[in-house]
Amino acid sequence: MAMDADAFHAQVVSQYAQHVNPSLAKLMNFAGFGVEMRGEGCYLYDHEGKRYLDCLGSYGVFSLGHRHPAVVQAVKDQLDKLPMSGKVFFSPLQAELATRLAALAPKGLEFTFFSNSGAEAVEAALKFAKGATGRGKIVATEGGYHGKTVGALSVTGREKYRKKFGNLMPGAAFVPYGDQEAMLAAIDHDTAAVIIEVVQGEGGIHVAPPGYLAAIRAKTREVGALMIADEVQTGMGRTGTLFACEHEGIEPDLLTLAKALGGGVMPIGATMGTADVWEKIFSENPLMHTSTFGGNPLACAAALATLEVIEDEGLCQRAEEMGQRFMSGLREMQARRSDLVSGVRGMGLMIGVEFAMDEVGELVIAQMTKRGVIAAYTLNNPRVIRIEPPLIISPKQVDEAVRVFEEAVVETSELLAMLA
Repeated sequence: MAMDADAFHAQVVSQYAQHVNPSLAKLMNFAGFGVEMRGEGCYLYDHEGKRYLDCLGSYGVFSLGHRHPAVVQAVKDQLDKLPMSGKVFFSPLQAELATRLAALAPKGLEFTFFSNSGAEAVEAALKFAKGATGRGKIVATEGGYHGKTVGALSVTGREKYRKKFGNLMPGAAFVPYGDQEAMLAAIDHDTAAVIIEVVQGEGGIHVAPPGYLAAIRAKTREVGALMIADEVQTGMGRTGTLFACEHEGIEPDLLTLAKALGGGVMPIGATMGTADVWEKIFSENPLMHTSTFGGNPLACAAALATLEVIEDEGLCQRAEEMGQRFMSGLREMQARRSDLVSGVRGMGLMIGVEFAMDEVGELVIAQMTKRGVIAAYTLNNPRVIRIEPPLIISPKQVDEAVRVFEEAVVETSELLAMLA
């Protein structure tokens, strides 16, 4: 006998509480989240069959939407041939993907090490920077987010996530994001690398000010340090170009990718680097850095299909156009609700809406979810709601999301008035 929706939800929550994460189960259940069951295009469906317009996209994973048929088919085809690598012979798909990325990436990024996630990609970049320069200092930014593994967390700019775990990786120094003077002062002859997001995601969707990245690039070259562009969230068309650092013509020494690279079907991370970095890391020992599952055939097949879809469907241009439409609608809403909404900013379809007060973001998200639109607030700045829908989102869906957002803000304002 099939279990009804309420009983199924209760079972999943109970299993989370007993065997996954009790605190997370309590939090999610209190917030009223359902159980995700399937996805299609820009929509997610829960255990009750309710449809949600996904304007979060798993923090940038679903740039092609849910289950894009071309990517699904590429993975299905590869599944019938060789799902995982034997790790002894050459991998043709890994070779093809690395070649394709080298042709598309900023000049100089000729080589790629494949892993399984953004955090792994960042770990490799930090390790390579230290190994290539023989230095220990990494300059990062306050509010920056690079992952929660030991090295990545060490350069993630929020004390809340670091303090419980002691000193982590030594040598990290933090400066305010966008403060060019502070950044340039921090980059010295002890610096192995600067790690920087072109658009600071979890910090609140902050776009690098004009000239900021170019100044970092010049100073790192001056002192013999490396520049790591963290494009785990911004890569693969999210900001209107395939790589966000293209907006200012920046050529970093190392660049990290993940999230959207697998087309929302397979997890894959990538650390791209220059010939000079690869020579210093791998020439003495080609196995200096390895990964059992990194660059596996299924993931590479998904990534190759993803790159083809982005090009064939013109998704970089679409991200730019739909981003402008989204931000225009949100700014019109801001003008009407300036008592609660203090700012709208972003690049392409990586958009942040900032509220004038704490806790408002959580209430607005709850109201949006109730109305069938998914979003989330940024981890390092809970006053900011992030909007990162699939790049395939239609004008009609953009307008629907803006309408629902304003309805959620209005209801939140009424709730706050009642509590005042």
